[in-house]
Amino acid sequence: MSRSPSPASPPGPMTRDLPPAPGVTLVEGGADVAVYAGHADGVDLCLFEAGDVEGGSERRVPLRERAHGWWFGFVPDMGPGQHYGLRVDGAWEPDQGLMHNAAKLLLDPYARAVEGEVRWGPELYGHVVDGHWVGDTSRRSDLDSRANVPRAVVVDDEFDWEDDRPPGRSRSETVIYETHVKGQTKRHPGVPPELRGTYAGLAHPASVEHLTSLGVTAVELLPVHAFTHEPHLVRRGMTNHWGYNTLGFHAPHAAYAAADDPQGVVDEVKGMVKLLHREGLEVILDVVYNHTAEQARTGATFSWRGLDQRAYYRLDERGRDIDVTGCGNTLDLRHPVVCRMVLDSLRTWVQEYHVDGFRFDLAVALGRGRSDDYDPDHPFLVALRTDPVLSSVKLIAEPWDVGLHGWRTGQFPPPFMEWNDRYRDAARHFWVSDLRAQSHGAQGHGVQELATRLAGSRDLFGDHDRGPTASVNFVTAHDGFTLADVVSYDHKHNEANGEDNRDGSNGSTTWNHGTEGPTSDEDVLAARTRTMRNLLGTLLLSTGVPMVTAGDELGRTQGGNNNAYCQDNETSWVDWDLEPWQTDLLETTRRLIRVRRELPALRQRAWALGRQVHDDGTRDMEWYAADGAPMEHRWHEPGVRVVQMLVAGGWLGAESALVVVNGGASEAEVVLPAPPGDGGAYRLLWDSAWQRPEDVGEPVGPGSVRVPATSLRVYAAA
Repeated sequence: MSRSPSPASPPGPMTRDLPPAPGVTLVEGGADVAVYAGHADGVDLCLFEAGDVEGGSERRVPLRERAHGWWFGFVPDMGPGQHYGLRVDGAWEPDQGLMHNAAKLLLDPYARAVEGEVRWGPELYGHVVDGHWVGDTSRRSDLDSRANVPRAVVVDDEFDWEDDRPPGRSRSETVIYETHVKGQTKRHPGVPPELRGTYAGLAHPASVEHLTSLGVTAVELLPVHAFTHEPHLVRRGMTNHWGYNTLGFHAPHAAYAAADDPQGVVDEVKGMVKLLHREGLEVILDVVYNHTAEQARTGATFSWRGLDQRAYYRLDERGRDIDVTGCGNTLDLRHPVVCRMVLDSLRTWVQEYHVDGFRFDLAVALGRGRSDDYDPDHPFLVALRTDPVLSSVKLIAEPWDVGLHGWRTGQFPPPFMEWNDRYRDAARHFWVSDLRAQSHGAQGHGVQELATRLAGSRDLFGDHDRGPTASVNFVTAHDGFTLADVVSYDHKHNEANGEDNRDGSNGSTTWNHGTEGPTSDEDVLAARTRTMRNLLGTLLLSTGVPMVTAGDELGRTQGGNNNAYCQDNETSWVDWDLEPWQTDLLETTRRLIRVRRELPALRQRAWALGRQVHDDGTRDMEWYAADGAPMEHRWHEPGVRVVQMLVAGGWLGAESALVVVNGGASEAEVVLPAPPGDGGAYRLLWDSAWQRPEDVGEPVGPGSVRVPATSLRVYAAA
């Protein structure tokens, strides 16, 4: 819903040649309504009284005007608080991609608020199904769905933003914290019970204090667009916890709000953003524009399928979905109406909710062109990069989908940032898989791959002048094992998901350090926490933009479940009841983020290419072996597990940084190189051998030091 300052057309026949803005636009005396249904024979706007779940108050208003596939009209007295839906009549020719059914109440794709739950049953399907919701699409169902689906609600955009302004964090200073609105505070003792698990709870001072004391600069929220639960989960009495099953792209998910009315939900989300901004925290939304909750054409009819399946979804010549998402359908952003819908949604969240950026789920699906292959110059990607509103916020791609040639890390155009899965794999191979191999007498890998990731992954992001901040570095994410589980389990334990442990990745970059799952063995526990510190240290000392997964700083476990998408319970919620080792890990994370903040040399905005930056011959970045000599030919030796990265800071007006890596299973004697410029000594800022951060006052000159086995250090030039 948007407001128009122009005078309203009087009730009666419309005189305009072109449709108004999509959705509901409030004007004097009522509202202009427009919806795209390019192959329909008729469209009705259906008005309902608030609180009418069964739909007996339904009043239908035909949209009689039509242009370019848009149906529109002026509706007198339609204003904030009005509940509504749509009905679309037309051909039922599934093999031609047409599945119109006027018995189905549809959600407006531009709905700005959604009220009510999906009540699963045969009424939701456009075609006839049996008691198990299974059928073919040959027969159109005449069951009315109005009592089984949520309604769109008109809301008022007015909100007191006071002096809110974007924190404006540069990419080089950004530290992202990926979290879940509900999971972050559902068990937080400092948040009032009535606010736990809500937007308001996330913005509560007790919640914000954790984020600010940790030192992160942005929260990346798992989907907050209105969503529903897949039918196979509902049948098992479960829910979709992550939210990658969208019902509406313009409306917030109401179940995450403490407020119980649609206007209150909208205002609560805005209030959350305002309060997080006040503390200097940016808000990034994980958005799902690659598919919808309707699944394949044998799925339910909520909105887009009933409006114009042929326009909204990628279909083959038989009207069947081309699925590159693994979720049954793929939105077709080649179609101008679909592309506009997504762009309009993004602008809504920036302009009306003041969010600071987006992480695009399965972003390759958004850039597949006419040939179905990925095109970095896809019109949607070009539009994002040139739009005066959207090009100014952070744009982060998940650079893959499940279609042919779907892995595209490093191939998105500027100014996109990308989740760097090669970083994740390299860090976990070096600190987890290789150490497991060494424990069994094998050699493991050398240091070249890890060094490439420490330096910003220029092999992936060096083209098109993208710079190292194009790489979003991570070692875990919501999808997969938590950090604590990476070091505690050799195998996934997803039995609680009800899929016989077949779901989730079968990757090999985990190691239980000798015992599967919980243990009281002190040696095993010490080794596990050392590995966690090494992974966190690598992440937060690398060039690029680090992303920390919520709870990793606390050693959160999911009991070995690496696909907890359907676990809306203690498995997924952050547990704030900490044991001493967890408090130590929290302090370690705080120290590392502070070190990163205080050493700009670790936050390079441009590539360090070995250029001379000082009269004494110092270069912007140099690499040394354990003996203090340049690495040179030793890069390719698999048995080499020690490397030193020296990043000059003087030319940046800052201290230089020295990162020392010992990935070997035994202590190493390491000769530190001479500090750049006029520096004569180093200060040890952090060592992963420390269970808890320590303060080391004595300077260390260039020369030999003993570096513990499987450890990571960072020094600053004194």
